Amino acid sequence: MDKVTVILTPTRENIKVVAKAMKEGAIVIYPSESSYGIGCDFTNKEAVEHIYEIKKRQKNKPMICIVPDLETAKKYGKVNEVAELLVNKFMPGPLTLAVPGKGKLEWFNFRISENNVARLLASEVGNPIVSTSANITGDEPIYDSEELEQFSGKVDAILDAGNLPHRLPSTVVMVQDKKVRVLREGAVPKSKIKAALEVK
Repeated sequence: MDKVTVILTPTRENIKVVAKAMKEGAIVIYPSESSYGIGCDFTNKEAVEHIYEIKKRQKNKPMICIVPDLETAKKYGKVNEVAELLVNKFMPGPLTLAVPGKGKLEWFNFRISENNVARLLASEVGNPIVSTSANITGDEPIYDSEELEQFSGKVDAILDAGNLPHRLPSTVVMVQDKKVRVLREGAVPKSKIKAALEVK
């Protein structure tokens, strides 16, 4: 049986309501700094698995998370001096860092979002929230809120911020020890990453 999808405007009060639901396992579509994202509480394995199913995404492709702050990221990933330098330079903003994970987590991919809704949502949940584009794997990202109707009955809530400006996805950078590798060039150019690392 399909879920009943609640559509809400992203007011501060509605974000709090949605965050509470996410802590209980809800799956939510929300605006990010680029396109609409689909997410849940990262610590809820069942909800994360459900997002893989909704997106028809391969299980070996790790999810990116949004964290409210650096302290939260450090609970889940090994953020060394190089990674912290990039956080301080480019976050909040469209940079995602892939760092070795802690505990049973092999890798932790995170960013601090410059989108107020996404950042406040992560802050209210208190844990990292999954931030993967709200689309079926292989399809184009969604910027027009009307296109989100395809997820009606599949997610618990949609924070509808209207039509979003078309922006590049985040740049993804892997940091392991002193090694830095750009896995995906997006909104932050490789040249800026390189320049930031040269000025210490």
